[in-house]
Amino acid sequence: MIEPSEILHAEILIVDDQEANVLLLEQMLANAGYTRVTSTMDPFAVCDLHQKNHYDLILLDLQMPGMDGFAVLEALKDIEPDGYVPVLVVTAQPNHKLRALQAGAKDFVGKPFELVEVETRIRNLLEVRLLHRKLQRYNQQLEYTVLERTAQLRASEARFQRFAELSTDWYWEQDADGKLTNWSGPVADMVGIGGSDTGGWDVAEHALLQENIDERKAFLDFVYSRTIDGVVQYLQVSGEPMFDETGRFTGYRGVGRDVTEMAAMFAKAG
Repeated sequence: MIEPSEILHAEILIVDDQEANVLLLEQMLANAGYTRVTSTMDPFAVCDLHQKNHYDLILLDLQMPGMDGFAVLEALKDIEPDGYVPVLVVTAQPNHKLRALQAGAKDFVGKPFELVEVETRIRNLLEVRLLHRKLQRYNQQLEYTVLERTAQLRASEARFQRFAELSTDWYWEQDADGKLTNWSGPVADMVGIGGSDTGGWDVAEHALLQENIDERKAFLDFVYSRTIDGVVQYLQVSGEPMFDETGRFTGYRGVGRDVTEMAAMFAKAG
Protein backbone atom coordinates (compact mmCIF):
# COMPACT_ATOMS: atom_id res chain seq x y z
CA MET A 1 0.00 0.00 0.00
CA ILE A 2 1.06 3.56 -0.72
CA GLU A 3 0.35 6.09 2.02
CA PRO A 4 -1.25 9.44 1.02
CA SER A 5 1.79 11.24 2.47
CA GLU A 6 4.08 9.32 0.10
CA ILE A 7 2.06 10.55 -2.89
CA LEU A 8 2.07 14.16 -1.70
CA HIS A 9 5.85 14.03 -1.20
CA ALA A 10 6.52 12.61 -4.68
CA GLU A 11 8.95 14.45 -6.97
CA ILE A 12 7.09 16.13 -9.86
CA LEU A 13 8.47 18.09 -12.83
CA ILE A 14 6.32 20.40 -14.97
CA VAL A 15 7.57 20.95 -18.54
CA ASP A 16 5.78 23.61 -20.61
CA ASP A 17 7.02 26.51 -22.71
CA GLN A 18 4.02 28.63 -21.68
CA GLU A 19 4.54 30.36 -18.32
CA ALA A 20 0.79 30.66 -17.71
CA ASN A 21 0.38 26.88 -17.98
CA VAL A 22 3.29 26.29 -15.63
CA LEU A 23 1.87 28.68 -13.02
CA LEU A 24 -1.57 27.11 -13.30
CA LEU A 25 -0.26 23.57 -12.74
CA GLU A 26 2.03 24.69 -9.91
CA GLN A 27 -0.88 26.36 -8.14
CA MET A 28 -3.15 23.37 -8.65
CA LEU A 29 -0.55 20.97 -7.21
CA ALA A 30 0.20 23.26 -4.29
CA ASN A 31 -3.52 23.49 -3.46
CA ALA A 32 -3.73 19.68 -3.56
CA GLY A 33 -0.92 19.40 -1.00
CA TYR A 34 2.03 18.39 -3.21
CA THR A 35 5.27 19.60 -1.68
CA ARG A 36 8.01 18.72 -4.18
CA VAL A 37 7.12 20.35 -7.48
CA THR A 38 9.62 21.94 -9.83
CA SER A 39 9.25 23.24 -13.37
CA THR A 40 11.15 24.15 -16.50
CA MET A 41 10.23 25.93 -19.73
CA ASP A 42 13.27 24.45 -21.50
CA PRO A 43 12.59 20.99 -23.01
CA PHE A 44 16.31 20.49 -23.63
CA ALA A 45 16.90 20.53 -19.86
CA VAL A 46 14.45 17.72 -19.04
CA CYS A 47 16.79 14.75 -19.41
CA ASP A 48 19.53 16.30 -17.31
CA LEU A 49 17.03 17.23 -14.63
CA HIS A 50 15.54 13.72 -14.62
CA GLN A 51 18.97 12.08 -14.43
CA LYS A 52 19.75 14.23 -11.41
CA ASN A 53 16.40 14.03 -9.58
CA HIS A 54 14.69 10.83 -10.82
CA TYR A 55 11.21 12.35 -10.84
CA ASP A 56 8.23 10.24 -9.88
CA LEU A 57 6.15 12.03 -12.50
CA ILE A 58 6.79 14.46 -15.37
CA LEU A 59 3.93 16.62 -16.70
CA LEU A 60 5.00 17.15 -20.29
CA ASP A 61 3.55 19.53 -22.86
CA LEU A 62 3.79 18.12 -26.40
CA GLN A 63 3.75 21.36 -28.39
CA MET A 64 7.04 23.14 -27.69
CA PRO A 65 9.48 24.91 -30.04
CA GLY A 66 12.93 23.48 -30.71
CA MET A 67 12.26 20.12 -29.06
CA ASP A 68 8.69 18.87 -28.86
CA GLY A 69 7.30 16.46 -26.28
CA PHE A 70 7.73 13.43 -28.55
CA ALA A 71 11.46 14.07 -28.80
CA VAL A 72 11.63 14.46 -25.02
CA LEU A 73 9.87 11.10 -24.59
CA GLU A 74 12.41 9.40 -26.84
CA ALA A 75 15.30 10.96 -24.95
CA LEU A 76 13.86 9.88 -21.60
CA LYS A 77 13.69 6.24 -22.72
CA ASP A 78 17.48 6.20 -23.04
CA ILE A 79 18.10 7.32 -19.47
CA GLU A 80 15.32 5.58 -17.54
CA PRO A 81 17.11 2.62 -15.92
CA ASP A 82 14.05 0.41 -15.40
CA GLY A 83 12.37 1.23 -18.73
CA TYR A 84 9.45 2.95 -17.01
CA VAL A 85 9.04 6.52 -18.31
CA PRO A 86 6.85 8.36 -15.75
CA VAL A 87 5.23 10.89 -18.07
CA LEU A 88 1.76 12.44 -18.19
CA VAL A 89 1.46 14.35 -21.48
CA VAL A 90 -0.51 17.56 -21.86
CA THR A 91 -1.90 18.34 -25.31
CA ALA A 92 -4.59 20.33 -27.05
CA GLN A 93 -4.43 18.03 -30.10
CA PRO A 94 -6.71 14.95 -29.76
CA ASN A 95 -4.85 13.12 -32.54
CA HIS A 96 -1.62 13.36 -30.52
CA LYS A 97 -2.93 11.27 -27.63
CA LEU A 98 -2.52 7.82 -29.19
CA ARG A 99 0.87 8.73 -30.63
CA ALA A 100 2.02 9.91 -27.19
CA LEU A 101 0.97 6.65 -25.56
CA GLN A 102 2.75 4.69 -28.28
CA ALA A 103 5.85 6.81 -27.63
CA GLY A 104 5.91 5.76 -23.98
CA ALA A 105 3.69 8.21 -22.11
CA LYS A 106 1.64 6.63 -19.34
CA ASP A 107 -1.44 8.86 -19.65
CA PHE A 108 -2.61 12.19 -21.06
CA VAL A 109 -4.79 15.22 -20.27
CA GLY A 110 -6.21 17.70 -22.70
CA LYS A 111 -6.13 21.47 -22.89
CA PRO A 112 -7.86 23.51 -21.63
CA PHE A 113 -7.36 21.88 -18.25
CA GLU A 114 -10.08 20.24 -16.24
CA LEU A 115 -8.37 20.61 -12.88
CA VAL A 116 -10.24 17.76 -11.20
CA GLU A 117 -9.33 15.43 -14.07
CA VAL A 118 -5.68 16.53 -14.02
CA GLU A 119 -5.42 16.05 -10.27
CA THR A 120 -7.03 12.60 -10.44
CA ARG A 121 -4.78 11.37 -13.23
CA ILE A 122 -1.70 12.71 -11.45
CA ARG A 123 -2.65 10.94 -8.24
CA ASN A 124 -3.37 7.65 -10.04
CA LEU A 125 -0.09 7.71 -11.96
CA LEU A 126 1.91 8.54 -8.85
CA GLU A 127 0.35 5.65 -6.96
CA VAL A 128 1.28 3.25 -9.78
CA ARG A 129 4.79 4.70 -10.03
CA LEU A 130 5.45 4.45 -6.30
CA LEU A 131 4.09 0.90 -6.18
CA HIS A 132 6.36 0.04 -9.10
CA ARG A 133 9.38 1.40 -7.25
CA LYS A 134 8.40 -0.34 -4.03
CA LEU A 135 8.11 -3.64 -5.92
CA GLN A 136 11.54 -3.07 -7.45
CA ARG A 137 13.06 -2.50 -4.01
CA TYR A 138 11.31 -5.60 -2.69
CA ASN A 139 12.60 -7.72 -5.58
CA GLN A 140 16.12 -6.38 -5.08
CA GLN A 141 15.94 -7.17 -1.37
CA LEU A 142 14.55 -10.62 -2.13
CA GLU A 143 17.36 -11.27 -4.61
CA TYR A 144 19.93 -10.12 -2.05
CA THR A 145 18.34 -12.33 0.62
CA VAL A 146 18.42 -15.35 -1.71
CA LEU A 147 22.07 -14.72 -2.57
CA GLU A 148 22.92 -14.24 1.11
CA ARG A 149 21.07 -17.41 2.09
CA THR A 150 22.73 -19.37 -0.72
CA ALA A 151 26.14 -18.20 0.48
CA GLN A 152 25.25 -19.24 4.04
CA LEU A 153 24.13 -22.68 2.86
CA ARG A 154 27.32 -23.14 0.86
CA ALA A 155 29.41 -22.12 3.84
CA SER A 156 27.43 -24.48 6.05
CA GLU A 157 27.88 -27.30 3.58
CA ALA A 158 31.60 -26.60 3.41
CA ARG A 159 31.82 -26.66 7.21
CA PHE A 160 29.87 -29.92 7.32
CA GLN A 161 32.09 -31.47 4.70
CA ARG A 162 35.18 -30.36 6.56
CA PHE A 163 33.77 -31.73 9.80
CA ALA A 164 33.03 -35.03 8.08
CA GLU A 165 36.53 -35.14 6.68
CA LEU A 166 38.08 -34.46 10.09
CA SER A 167 35.88 -36.90 11.98
CA THR A 168 36.38 -39.79 9.59
CA ASP A 169 39.24 -41.52 7.80
CA TRP A 170 37.90 -40.69 4.38
CA TYR A 171 35.26 -38.74 2.49
CA TRP A 172 34.20 -39.16 -1.11
CA GLU A 173 31.87 -37.97 -3.84
CA GLN A 174 31.28 -39.71 -7.14
CA ASP A 175 29.24 -38.73 -10.19
CA ALA A 176 26.26 -40.53 -11.69
CA ASP A 177 28.64 -42.82 -13.63
CA GLY A 178 30.50 -43.86 -10.49
CA LYS A 179 33.62 -41.80 -11.20
CA LEU A 180 35.27 -40.20 -8.15
CA THR A 181 34.97 -36.42 -8.30
CA ASN A 182 36.01 -35.31 -4.79
CA TRP A 183 37.60 -37.26 -1.98
CA SER A 184 39.99 -37.31 0.94
CA GLY A 185 41.78 -40.33 2.33
CA PRO A 186 42.25 -43.78 0.75
CA VAL A 187 38.72 -44.01 -0.64
CA ALA A 188 39.50 -46.15 -3.68
CA ASP A 189 41.41 -48.57 -1.50
CA MET A 190 38.88 -48.71 1.35
CA VAL A 191 35.61 -48.67 -0.60
CA GLY A 192 36.78 -50.22 -3.83
CA ILE A 193 35.53 -47.55 -6.24
CA GLY A 194 37.21 -45.42 -8.82
CA GLY A 195 38.94 -48.32 -10.55
CA SER A 196 40.74 -49.76 -7.52
CA ASP A 197 40.39 -53.48 -6.75
CA THR A 198 42.72 -54.53 -3.95
CA GLY A 199 40.60 -57.55 -2.98
CA GLY A 200 40.49 -59.14 0.42
CA TRP A 201 36.95 -58.02 1.18
CA ASP A 202 34.30 -60.24 2.61
CA VAL A 203 32.51 -60.97 -0.64
CA ALA A 204 28.95 -60.93 0.72
CA GLU A 205 29.49 -57.78 2.80
CA HIS A 206 31.14 -55.85 0.02
CA ALA A 207 28.51 -56.96 -2.47
CA LEU A 208 25.83 -55.55 -0.15
CA LEU A 209 27.72 -52.25 0.12
CA GLN A 210 28.04 -52.04 -3.65
CA GLU A 211 24.36 -52.94 -4.05
CA ASN A 212 23.37 -50.01 -1.80
CA ILE A 213 25.44 -47.66 -3.92
CA ASP A 214 24.20 -49.07 -7.23
CA GLU A 215 20.56 -48.80 -6.11
CA ARG A 216 21.08 -45.26 -4.81
CA LYS A 217 20.14 -46.16 -1.27
CA ALA A 218 21.19 -44.18 1.76
CA PHE A 219 22.93 -46.17 4.47
CA LEU A 220 24.36 -45.38 7.90
CA ASP A 221 27.31 -46.94 9.71
CA PHE A 222 27.50 -49.96 7.42
CA VAL A 223 30.29 -52.24 8.69
CA TYR A 224 32.19 -54.63 6.46
CA SER A 225 35.54 -56.35 6.64
CA ARG A 226 38.47 -57.42 4.55
CA THR A 227 41.59 -59.49 5.14
CA ILE A 228 45.00 -58.15 4.16
CA ASP A 229 48.08 -60.34 4.72
CA GLY A 230 46.12 -62.44 7.19
CA VAL A 231 44.98 -59.45 9.24
CA VAL A 232 41.24 -58.70 9.41
CA GLN A 233 40.32 -55.04 9.00
CA TYR A 234 36.88 -53.65 9.86
CA LEU A 235 35.54 -50.60 8.05
CA GLN A 236 32.47 -48.49 8.77
CA VAL A 237 30.89 -46.39 6.03
CA SER A 238 27.85 -44.11 5.60
CA GLY A 239 26.60 -42.78 2.28
CA GLU A 240 23.75 -41.07 0.49
CA PRO A 241 22.72 -40.38 -3.11
CA MET A 242 22.75 -36.80 -4.43
CA PHE A 243 20.07 -35.20 -6.61
CA ASP A 244 19.79 -31.82 -8.32
CA GLU A 245 16.83 -29.42 -8.05
CA THR A 246 14.94 -31.34 -10.75
CA GLY A 247 15.28 -34.64 -8.90
CA ARG A 248 17.89 -36.04 -11.31
CA PHE A 249 20.45 -38.35 -9.72
CA THR A 250 23.88 -36.69 -9.83
CA GLY A 251 26.05 -39.07 -7.84
CA TYR A 252 26.91 -40.40 -4.41
CA ARG A 253 28.78 -39.16 -1.38
CA GLY A 254 29.85 -40.78 1.83
CA VAL A 255 32.22 -40.96 4.76
CA GLY A 256 33.98 -43.84 6.42
CA ARG A 257 36.58 -44.89 8.93
CA ASP A 258 38.66 -47.81 10.08
CA VAL A 259 36.98 -49.37 13.17
CA THR A 260 39.31 -52.33 13.55
CA GLU A 261 40.51 -51.25 16.99
CA MET A 262 36.95 -50.61 18.15
CA ALA A 263 35.89 -54.06 16.91
CA ALA A 264 38.81 -55.62 18.79
CA MET A 265 37.77 -53.83 22.01
CA PHE A 266 34.21 -55.11 21.67
CA ALA A 267 35.52 -58.61 21.02
CA LYS A 268 37.58 -58.53 24.24
CA ALA A 269 34.68 -57.10 26.24
CA GLY A 270 32.44 -59.87 24.95
